[in-house]
Amino acid sequence: MGNQDKINELIEKRAKAKLGGGEKRIDSQHAKGKLTARERIDLLLDDNSFEEFDMFVTHRTKSFGLDKEIYLSDGVVTGHGTIDGRIVYIFAQDFTVFGGSLSETYALKICKVMDMAMKIGVPVIGLNDSGGARIQEGVRSLAGYAEIFQRNIMASGVIPQISSILGPCAGGAVYSPALTDFTIMTDQTSYMFVTGPKVVQSVTGEIVTAEQLGGATIHSTKSGVSHFLAEDDKENLLIIRKLLSYLPSNNLEDPPTITTSDPIDRLDDVLNTIIPESANQAYDILDVISTITDNGEFLEVHRNYARNIVVGFARFNGRSVGIVANQPKFYAGVLDSDSSRKAARFVRMCDAFNVPIVTLVDVPGFLPGTGQEYGGIILHGAKLLFAYGEATVPKVTITLRKSYGGAHDVMSCKQLRGDLNYAWPTAEIAVMGAKGAVEVLEGSNISKIEDAIEKLHYIEEKENEYNTKFANPYVAAKYGFIDDVIEPRNTRFRIIRALELLANKKEVNPPKKHSNIPL
Repeated sequence: MGNQDKINELIEKRAKAKLGGGEKRIDSQHAKGKLTARERIDLLLDDNSFEEFDMFVTHRTKSFGLDKEIYLSDGVVTGHGTIDGRIVYIFAQDFTVFGGSLSETYALKICKVMDMAMKIGVPVIGLNDSGGARIQEGVRSLAGYAEIFQRNIMASGVIPQISSILGPCAGGAVYSPALTDFTIMTDQTSYMFVTGPKVVQSVTGEIVTAEQLGGATIHSTKSGVSHFLAEDDKENLLIIRKLLSYLPSNNLEDPPTITTSDPIDRLDDVLNTIIPESANQAYDILDVISTITDNGEFLEVHRNYARNIVVGFARFNGRSVGIVANQPKFYAGVLDSDSSRKAARFVRMCDAFNVPIVTLVDVPGFLPGTGQEYGGIILHGAKLLFAYGEATVPKVTITLRKSYGGAHDVMSCKQLRGDLNYAWPTAEIAVMGAKGAVEVLEGSNISKIEDAIEKLHYIEEKENEYNTKFANPYVAAKYGFIDDVIEPRNTRFRIIRALELLANKKEVNPPKKHSNIPL
């Protein structure tokens, strides 16, 4: 065989590998509204930047007739490329080969790119579309999953890990995405569950579809497993590009800074009137966020889950920032178990990757009731408390309106090492609201008043007295717990100045193996 023949053989093998499971299965993938593994990679990465590894890897199983069914690449496409010029490692599961099922060699391919990503200090992206473990390989397939899980754990907080779910992801396969920083699901074509509908029915008798059990909508609204809900493959992949623009390549770097034409000292008069006159009236915290951030941009995370708190990424004068904000529009912005977990996870992610945290506070307290107490609200609230107290990144807190009781402490207060804590003049910082406080403090006096009208007047008088004394930011400011009371329209300017001031902040936690966060 001459040299040109050998080159031709290479070209033929590459062409064969790129066909995956063949034209018929590629057509079937397209018919489901899904792209192939390589099409997804091409869409996600910068043009012509992908370099593929292990194209000629095949499985090693001879039993169950698999020795007669061998495909180059073995069901997963791996390699590296760039996103906005920044290097990333990637693996894309190929559903056209054995339904994307994971074999021992397939797992080793994924492990190789994860090891390389850690060595170089760059993000790793997983595009998941797999029927699960390759049953014919038995325990070797399970061992392959565990090898991947161990690398997910070691990479956690070191390099960004993003999981895109673009088809089935079931059984043990779900735990790799669950260990990563962000999971993005596609509506109607992706699902995740530990046990499928047939097993559920045989064990519990419950009849449920794959979509009802673990569809993208379920995991984006009820479980919180998915951070983003995409309409199709294309939007799913574009979310990854957007997300990475706010994150550094590893934990030893700062997030990318971009230039912006949005003025630092832009005054937003609308903020001076955004807080309703009535303390019980709702408003949309997203209106505040979009007013103060660069160009009104905000990438919301967990948009459809635990909607009484809002978390996501924005920029202030080009600097990447994580925002945590109570949402008065849903359940009055009260903290409960789900919102506490959602915010705690986000705060810890920001801290791991050197993203400063801006907290906007309007919280009436924790949600009362047996449902919350039995569900462990004490532990879940403690997660958020712990996350803020442990975080060493710059922390800027603005109290807009209510900040009551234990919820005041939890929302990045000064004593949890909040660096700069500001309040609007509309802020109410106290142990509890006037109504509850008067009931506790004046209960015995109120019970002695027999005349109903006189009783109402007495309660109103005491509530007004309490509001005058406590429902304002100046008591907290008097003790230095609030650094300054600011005019709402100056909020953007004050946040940017604060972030510039804190840019070189150094704060180190005590040496330890690791903390014991209340899980």
